[in-house]
Amino acid sequence: MIGFDGVTVRYGACLALDAVAGQVTNGEWLALIGPNGAGKTTLLGAITRLLPYEGVITVDGNRVTGLRRRELARLIAYVPQRPVLPPDMTVSEYVLLGRTAHIGYLGTETDRDRRVCAAAIDRLDLGRMADRALRAMSGGELQRVVLARAIAQDAPVLLLDEPTSALDLGRRVDALELIDEIRRERALTVLSAIHDLTLAGQFADRLMLLSDGRIAVSGSPAEVLTDAILTAHFGPSVQVLTTDTGELAVVSRRAQR
Repeated sequence: MIGFDGVTVRYGACLALDAVAGQVTNGEWLALIGPNGAGKTTLLGAITRLLPYEGVITVDGNRVTGLRRRELARLIAYVPQRPVLPPDMTVSEYVLLGRTAHIGYLGTETDRDRRVCAAAIDRLDLGRMADRALRAMSGGELQRVVLARAIAQDAPVLLLDEPTSALDLGRRVDALELIDEIRRERALTVLSAIHDLTLAGQFADRLMLLSDGRIAVSGSPAEVLTDAILTAHFGPSVQVLTTDTGELAVVSRRAQR
């Protein structure tokens, strides 16, 4: 569904991505992991054409450079790390923005558009807040609103940049469980950047570890989340444990005093 080959991004003299190549297959959840500045957000920005890049990026077999913005929005729903949230807009109004790609330039929303948005709001447990202004909502609530907008966009590809950063631990798991349920129901292809390595390993089918703008390793969670690999890229304070249920947990260790 998503392919990228030789993707290079520069910020002035800084090389943020260096000839990165890979793919995300239909219905797969690929999680981008890596230390700060590794290039995770930059890759998402290139795929959505928010950043200029060299190389080739395709979505559903189409080069993204050949797609109009509206066509690209029908293929990709993007949840950025820092979304623009107009403070006086209500939840319903904001989620309705997800239907923009499906509404003609001179058209208005239809009953179907409103039904799709209402269903997304209910699915994210925001029904009682539908008329509330965004300025009156907590960070965790806003994160769910942004996800509801993405779901209402009804695109086959979902890109997520730190989708749980504003949530507490329990809510993080709940949010990712919901994303996984929706992925399976709609056969969505998901590409996400996740700092929490434990959650990345629990939910993603495959991990791609970026380091210094390059792909260091890609594989299943069991193949990537090892002491040797994580120590090489995150330092010796990281350790991988196996829980009593067989799940991998990545923890940090204090230096001995």
